[in-house]
Amino acid sequence: MWIERLARDIGDIGQHTPERALDQMSTAAARGVPGCSAALVVIWREVGPGEEPTAGGGRHVVVDYGASHSDLATAFEYQYTTDEGPTVEAVREMRPVVVGDVLREDRWPGYTSMAVQCGDRSSVTFPGELEGEVVTFGVHSGRAGVFDDSVVTPLVALLAEHAAMALHSAGRYSDVEREAAHMRRAMSGRAVIDQAKGIIMHARGCDAAEAFAELRKVAQRNRLKVVDVARSLVAEHAESNA
Repeated sequence: MWIERLARDIGDIGQHTPERALDQMSTAAARGVPGCSAALVVIWREVGPGEEPTAGGGRHVVVDYGASHSDLATAFEYQYTTDEGPTVEAVREMRPVVVGDVLREDRWPGYTSMAVQCGDRSSVTFPGELEGEVVTFGVHSGRAGVFDDSVVTPLVALLAEHAAMALHSAGRYSDVEREAAHMRRAMSGRAVIDQAKGIIMHARGCDAAEAFAELRKVAQRNRLKVVDVARSLVAEHAESNA
C-alpha cells in the first residue's frame, strides 16, 4: 500500500545527514500524502536553564527543520516568531493539531492572513518524542477541508514515528556539529529576524507583525528567504551607523 511505501521511504532517509533528511522527509510527504500540497518537519528542544524563551514566549526552540516549499517555510518562520499557529501549538501542547479551514479558526487570529497568503489553508500536525527532543510532522494544503481527520491523523502519527526513527539514525553526529546546525538554522535566524523587525519598527513606528509582514513582502518580491532579507537589512543598518 502507498501508506506503507511512504513510511518505509521516510524511514530509509536516516542514512542521510539530519539537515538533508528533514528536507527529503517533507518532500516525500508532500508528494505521497493524498491532498497534501506541502509538508513541514521540525525538530524542537526545550529551553534550557539560563536561556530566554522564544520571541513569542514559547518554551521550545527549533533545532532544525525541513519544509517542502518556501511559502510553508515562511509561514513557519512567522509561527516561530510570534509563537502562534498550528505547529507551535502542537509542540506546546504535545497533541495533534487539526485545521479544517484556517479562515474558520479563532485560535490564532494573527496567523490567519499569513497562512492564506502562504497557501496554508488546512493541515494536520502531529508531535512525537525524539530522544529528549520533539519532532513535529505536518501535512498542509492550500484548500480547505482536504484532510479526513479520522484517516490522516493516524497516518501523520505513523509518519512522525518513522521520521523519529530515521532522525535517530541520522542524528549520529557530534555535539559540535549539532550545535552548529542549531545556530545556523534556528537561533541565529530568529535573532537576526528580531533585529531586523526592531529596525523596521523604529523607522516606521509599526508593530512586530507589520514589521515581519514587510520583511516577508520584500523576500517574496526578490525570491529570497525572510532570514536572508533580515541579514541584509541588519548589515546595511550597521554600516550606516558605523
